[in-house]
Amino acid sequence: MKRGGLRPRAVWGGRLARVGRPTKADATAGAVTGLFSIPEGMAYASIAGFNPVAGLYAGVVPPILGSLTAPTVLMITTLTSAIALTGQSVLKDAGLDPHAGGNVAALTVLVGAVMLLMGALRLGAALSFVSNAVMTGFATGIALQIITGVFGDATGYRPPGHNKLLQLWNWLTGIGNWQLAPTLVAVVTIGVWALARLVRRLRAVALLIAMVVVSAGVAILGTDVELVRDIARIPAALPGFSAPAWSAMPQLLGGAVAVALVALAQAASVAPSVPNPDGTRSRVNGDFVSQGVANLGGGLFQALPSGGSLSRTGVAASAGARTRWAGVISGVFLAVVVLAFGTLAERIPMPVIGGLILIVGGELLWGKRADISLVLHTSVLSTAAMAVTFAVTTQLPLQQAIVIGAVLSLLLYCVQAARRTGLVALSRDRRGDWATTGTPAVLPPGQVTVLNYEGSSLFAELPRLEAALPRVEGARDAVLILVVRAAPDVPSSAILKRLRHYAASLRAQGGRLVLAGVQPSFAALLERTGITEQLGDGGIVPAEPALLAPLDRADAEARAWIAARTAADRE
Repeated sequence: MKRGGLRPRAVWGGRLARVGRPTKADATAGAVTGLFSIPEGMAYASIAGFNPVAGLYAGVVPPILGSLTAPTVLMITTLTSAIALTGQSVLKDAGLDPHAGGNVAALTVLVGAVMLLMGALRLGAALSFVSNAVMTGFATGIALQIITGVFGDATGYRPPGHNKLLQLWNWLTGIGNWQLAPTLVAVVTIGVWALARLVRRLRAVALLIAMVVVSAGVAILGTDVELVRDIARIPAALPGFSAPAWSAMPQLLGGAVAVALVALAQAASVAPSVPNPDGTRSRVNGDFVSQGVANLGGGLFQALPSGGSLSRTGVAASAGARTRWAGVISGVFLAVVVLAFGTLAERIPMPVIGGLILIVGGELLWGKRADISLVLHTSVLSTAAMAVTFAVTTQLPLQQAIVIGAVLSLLLYCVQAARRTGLVALSRDRRGDWATTGTPAVLPPGQVTVLNYEGSSLFAELPRLEAALPRVEGARDAVLILVVRAAPDVPSSAILKRLRHYAASLRAQGGRLVLAGVQPSFAALLERTGITEQLGDGGIVPAEPALLAPLDRADAEARAWIAARTAADRE
């Protein structure tokens, strides 16, 4: 054993995760992050109609469990605005009370189970099918929901309207309905935050400073505004055990999947933005599992559903976090603060929380301006996907919006994959090397034609593929070599059907089709479907380590076949 003993490790996902030891920087970062969780956690819970206490408790157990197990060591697992709004939408759609602890626990535990299952099944790659355009539209719609959700707290006026855009319009045009006291408190909160942001060292805790300073000012001046205690009591106690309402779980199962997808999609942006300081690689499936553990544990101790938070992780990183202990310390520190000063949080004015949420929503919108511009300059289809996702996010329940967004992403992928399909003609140049050339409209008789297939063999490619294939009329003694090295292991059955039909048509004209560079799994599929037998001897040329070796072999055999056919015709 080395001097100093063994370093502590946690076994997770079949791998050893190094836990390490906390540093002074981790302690500082954890304390800052824990304090930051007070206004942000309460604000997110409040805008979604949950008890603000549940938002506080989401910063205790979930960060501790998530940080101990996550491959992305600095990722803070806690409540986010999108998760809060989606969770509230799920409970509302199921007809369940969001203030009932058993309902919240049932949803959170189900979300954790879904995340665990997705991680165990290694479905992390599925998130790559959610396009940037769709996520941009969804995040922008969430930001608008955040802003419109606190108009009542920030100004005392809750505008009518069946969708968020109409509510925004009614709020702006109904300025005469704004109440003076809450509006001034919200404006002063935003002003104090802006001043704190001017000092570099205070930027990470600017929201906390604004909350404390303005809350103290309201208390000293005796301003008559709504306080947190008018909505919920915050006990000076640690989160207690909360038994899930098992009877509610069947109603929440589908919604739990939607909440998990929202949380995991948000968390997927943490690892690229905040890489591990020790140089180790993150694993998206391992992060899935760690967030599942955080929700299973948090759900039993009064926490709302949680996921990897980019904003909270950014606070920890900016404050100097170096190891996963920063997240653990943030949860422990917040628990101590709640235990010692929980009753003081009841005195926070609701317009202060409203002002803080307006800041958070505004920052989210401002932060998305580059992504919006990028999508607008990419393509009409991407722009349409972003716009539709934004519209449904502001119009429909969020669990429905994320499903529609996922469907749009898949459609966008299919269209783009089909557009990438093509056949590139190859011929030998003067030096005998293969070079690209024009694809003939009709296969020339008695000659070898080489086409390299580029695509994903998706069924949507079929119209473009049919248009690109040369016609076979009069193609006697012609050989078409189709290079399929890039073809997937299991192409679409529609592609296989067209391949079989083309081979039969070419054979009827006295020519033949040869597939070159066939991978073993694709070759097995061709054997099972009878296409190998249809193509005959030499119709399948297996792939080799040398990239062009199968093509050279197929070309030589094709020329020999043509020569033999020509000689036979002369006799």
